[in-house]
Parts: sequence; C-alpha cells; structure tokens
Amino acid sequence: MQEPSITPELIAAHGLKPDEYDRILDIIGREPSFTELGIFSAMWNEHCSYKSSKKWLRTLPTDGPQVICGPGENAGIVDIGDGQAVVFKMESHNHPSYIEPHQGAATGVGGILRDVFTMGARPIAAMDSLSFGRPQHPKTPHLVKGVVEGIGAYGNCFGVPNVGGEVRFHPSYDGNCLVNAFAAGLADTDKIFYSAASGVGMPVVYLGAKTGRDGVGGATMASAEFDDTIEDKRPTVQVGAPFTEKCLLEACLELMASGAVISIQDMGAAGLTCSAVEMGDKGGLGIKLQLDAVPQRETNMTAYEMMLSESQERMLMVLKPEKEAEARAIFEKWDLDFAIVGETIAEDRFLILHGSDIKADLPLSKLSSSAPEYDRLWVETPPVTETPALPEIGPIAALKTLIGSPNYAHKSWVWEQYDTQVGADTIRRPGIGAGIVRVHGTNKALAFTSDVTPRYVRANPQEGGKQAVAEAYRNLCAAGALPLATTDNLNFGNPEKPEIMGQFVGAIKGIGEACRALDFPIVSGNVSLYNETDGKGILPTPTIGGVGLIDDLANLIAGLPSEGDVLLVIGKTEGHLGQSALAYEAFGMETGDAPHVDLEAERKHGTFLRDMRAHLAAATDLSDGGLALAAFEMGEAAGLGITLDDDRIPQLFGEDQARYLVAASPDNAKTLLEAAAKANVPMTQVGQVGGDTVALGGDRAPLQLLSSLYRSAFADAIHGDVPDHA
Repeated sequence: MQEPSITPELIAAHGLKPDEYDRILDIIGREPSFTELGIFSAMWNEHCSYKSSKKWLRTLPTDGPQVICGPGENAGIVDIGDGQAVVFKMESHNHPSYIEPHQGAATGVGGILRDVFTMGARPIAAMDSLSFGRPQHPKTPHLVKGVVEGIGAYGNCFGVPNVGGEVRFHPSYDGNCLVNAFAAGLADTDKIFYSAASGVGMPVVYLGAKTGRDGVGGATMASAEFDDTIEDKRPTVQVGAPFTEKCLLEACLELMASGAVISIQDMGAAGLTCSAVEMGDKGGLGIKLQLDAVPQRETNMTAYEMMLSESQERMLMVLKPEKEAEARAIFEKWDLDFAIVGETIAEDRFLILHGSDIKADLPLSKLSSSAPEYDRLWVETPPVTETPALPEIGPIAALKTLIGSPNYAHKSWVWEQYDTQVGADTIRRPGIGAGIVRVHGTNKALAFTSDVTPRYVRANPQEGGKQAVAEAYRNLCAAGALPLATTDNLNFGNPEKPEIMGQFVGAIKGIGEACRALDFPIVSGNVSLYNETDGKGILPTPTIGGVGLIDDLANLIAGLPSEGDVLLVIGKTEGHLGQSALAYEAFGMETGDAPHVDLEAERKHGTFLRDMRAHLAAATDLSDGGLALAAFEMGEAAGLGITLDDDRIPQLFGEDQARYLVAASPDNAKTLLEAAAKANVPMTQVGQVGGDTVALGGDRAPLQLLSSLYRSAFADAIHGDVPDHA
C-alpha cells in the first residue's frame, strides 16, 4: 500500500506544530515515514508526553515513608503494613466518553484496571468522578445514561466493586464531559512488577486480545479541542471486552507468580507504540518489533494502524526466555493470545519491521524522555474582591433547592447500576462519605474518596487546589482512616491560553502546598488538557483521589446517628457563602472568593476527630452545602429528623473549611466538648437527631417530604424535569 506523502496538512492532522516537526527532522536527519510520523505524534502529544505540564508536575510532593513507588509507573504504590501495599491511580477518558459515552466510559474503567494489575495487584475497588453539562442540554441525558451504563457494564462484568465517586452538572461541561476513573488493588510488597525492560536479546511478548483498528489516533484526539467535526472522531474510540480483561487479569497474575516476567506494561494510550517505547526507555534499551507476529482481528492492517491501535485488553511483556513454554501455556489456558513480537536490543533504536520492510527506525530515547517540554505563558487569576450578597431565602426553602438539584440529590440512580458488593469485602457502599473496603483476610480496611469543587478553582485556583486535597483528607478522617496518599486527575482547558495555564499553575501550587502540609503525597495521576469545544473551556477540575488506612476495624467510623444523639461541629463557622452551593443552586450566582483553607487547622481537626472516634456515633466532613445539607443527609440516612438551633443562612449553608459534623450520645458529647477545649480545637453543639421533622431554627418540614424530593430529584433531572437557572 502506498504511504501518503508528508504534507503540512498531514503534520497538522497529527497534532504536531511546525516547530515540532522541524525538531523531528533535526533528530532523525531526514523526512519521517508515515508510520514514523504517527509514532512521533503518539509519543509527543499532550496525553502521552505531558509536554505542557511536566515543569509544574515536578513541583508536587511525591514521596514519604509510606511510598513504595511514586509517579512514573503504571500506578502508585503505598505500604499498608504486614507486607502488603495498595496500588492505585486515576485517569481520564473524557474525549472518548463525549463522542461515544458507553464505550468511552467502559474502556476508561478497563484501562485503569489494567494499570493496577500490571503492577501485580488484584483490583479491589473502583470509583468515578463524573462531570456533565446542564441536565437541560439536549446531549446531557444521553451522556449520563451512556457513561453510567458503560462504567457499570465493564466493572460489573470484570468483578470489581464501585465504592464511591462524585457526579456534578454545570454548563461549562455542555460540550466536553469529564469521566475520571479510579482503581485500587492489593499486592504483596515483595511481588510488585515494573515496566522497565532489562537484558539484551530478551523476547518482547504481546499478551491478551487481538489488535483491531479501533482507537487508532485516540491519544492524539484526546490532546485536541472539539469542534463541529466531532462525529468524524468516533472511530478513535476504543471498544471494551470486560470478560476478556477478567481472563487477562487472572492470566497475568498467574504469569507473574511463575517467575517468567522481567517487565510488563499495559497497552493503553497509543497502544503498542507507547508501551514498547516506555519499557525500552525506562530500561535504557532499544526495541525491535516484527509486526507480522502481532495477533490481528482485521485483515490488511498497516504498520501505522498496528502501532497506533488502542484496542483494549492488551499487555506487552519482556519475558525470561527459559520460561517461554510455561508462559505460553498459561495464556493458552485462558484462551488469550501469546505472541513473541520482538526483542530488546542494545542500540538506542525503535526498529519496526512489517514483512521485510523497515517501517520505522528511530532513536527510541528521543521518543519519550526527549519529547518537547514547554514552559507555557501563564497569567495569574485575578484576586476576587467582592463578597456576594445573597437574596433573602428561608432555611427550608434553601435546603429544598439543594436537595432538589441533581448536584446534591441522592445519587442512588447512579450507583445502584454498579455492583458495589462483589468480592464481599465492601464495608460501606457509596452514599455518605468515603467508600470502605476490607483488606481481605485481615482486620484492616482501606478508605477511598474523590473530591474537587471546580467553582472554587476557577475563582481562586490556589485555594481551590488546596481545598480539593483538604476535602479528600477530611473524607478519609471522617471514616476513621489515616490519610496515606493521593492520585490526581488534572482536567483543564487549552494550556496555550495564558489564563487557562494560570489556572493550572495556581491549582498545582495549592495542591502541592496541601499535600506537603498534610503528609498526603501524590503518587500517581493524569493530566487532561484541551477540554474545550468551539473555544469554550470547562471549569478547571483538578480531581483528587484519596486513599486512607483503617489499621483496625474497631477504629472504623461508619455508623448512623440514633434517636436523641447530639450534633456537634468541629471547626470554626464564619458563614462563607462565596462560590457556595446555595448561591449557585438557588440564585445562579457564581461570585465571590473560594473559602480560605487553613491547612494547620485541617491537620489538627482531622487528628482530633480520629483520636476521639470511640466517642462518635457518626461523622461527616462539611463541604458543599455546609452544615444544613450535611445534617440533613446524616439524619435522612438513618431515617431520622434533625433539629439545628440556628436559622441564619450563613451559619447553616456557609462553606468554611476544616469542619466536621459529628453525632454522639449526650454523655459522649460532653466528653468530646471537654476534650476539644483541652486540645484547643473549636467545637460547638449545634442540634440534635430525632423525630420525623427537619427543623432549621424555627423553619420546619416533614422528613418524609424532604426525603422524597432528595431521592427522586436526580432521576427527574435526567428525564428532563428540572428548572433551568443556568
């Protein structure tokens, strides 16, 4: 087949700028072949190279005594004691999910699960952070249904419990939804596998499903804005096969136990190209591939298509040659492909053969570690000076506005489509607070949460970045867990716009500051840029996935309040309503500054809560919606009314940080207040639990009425029955 000529139009279609193409010419000293152009495009796009973000990512804290492996591998690894580690990461599948929601979301789940079991870990939990446009937007119901269905279909078939996450709606996501998928697994600390190749002349082995044309150019597509050609991009979306992936998991873990693996890498973005280059580059070796040996499910595939296909459920491994027969038998038993497709070589070359033709011959190290790196121009987000004055509203009317919004309504419509119990180790399902999964066969558990408030980040990127980390920290503390480490998924618009790059830089500074102050390092993550359609960007959405350890289930805080329990707030309430949920949901206002985050208070109050957990019946952090929403959710989950003593809107709905709401018996409440005074921690009794009424000061409503609204509003919104204030 005649390869196309390299033209400026073809170069641009591959996402390469003219100066980047000139750099390629300097590196190889000639014009690239079509396949070589595709390889450079795949490795140098934003999705794979992090060329706009590397400079700032390096500033994040990534180590600590608990960290076994930080960023740079397929997933981060953190020690949880007793010779065990938790392996976890979060990644985006935003662009594919907007184009083809079911398969885009499903393969996002599949890809993040492979990242985890590639390290030798058995997946034990998944979460998803989802951001959609207005419910009234014609595409939103289709996207929500497709994404949720895709996540459920893949995770349920694979057999991993989905234990948490978040769902939000905002007009900025009308043209570009966000699907951030998280997975965590367990591994023995002495049985962890890495991706760096070693040894010359070692077989490079292709494992898993066959290669097709699905997903060709997916990584490049994910590094560009959308426009009116969006439908043309549908073929770049991968197709998932979760039962195949389940077989791949079992085969890989069996293979790892056999001692056959030198290194192993998931074939994710940019497929065979990226996996081979990363293995070689990390090991300081070259790679030679013979594409005739690649298992294919379509006929007449070109070298370009095979190298850039993002067909799912595939791995690449460097094998100990003496173990070939044993390894092959394992994969044949699981009815999966096992093919030696190349070898490691001493030279710094990425040599691709198809038949007798050399389709690519490139210096391998230049494809990965020598990719372009930009110090993008950025401008600081201007400080906010105005303080919003909200129109008058009654406390119950305000609460109804929040619980009647799909942003704050009960999300059972979503998570009831997921298997939350598979594996029989889920202790707390989605609904209130962090998801909790027992470490199988032990008395320990892991807590998982996903948090960000994008309105805060837009108003004040640095405080918003700090707040996302602080909220994740609080959610873990509220479950009785010691926060261990985080993964991030940094979703932003076009970094070539200085104001967008300024949001990114500010958020990174805030995230880094909070992670350092809270001993909560970033051990893995993903950057997703160019989340724009027709030049309109999303809200900056740096999602933080937090993982915490409950060293003894006796220390778990996962109960519900009882009749007669006292409600107390840890932390100081000043009534911050800037960028608040109430301002937005009730009045469509997105004004004011983000709340200030006092990291010293966050740490002190979280430690106090964990130290006092034996005296608590229930606990939750205070964030969006403030005290009133948190108290309602806590009481409603137990089927009980609540009474709050204050009727002032700022006190009820303010979003001051470093705060928790706890429920305790009257005797325990007295003990807590005395301990707080001694520890110099602000703590206030704010109300009680009981009855069948929600009372906010003198304003009252039947719990049953509010509960009915709360539990139906999400489904009503997705079916179009929702007011439009946006």
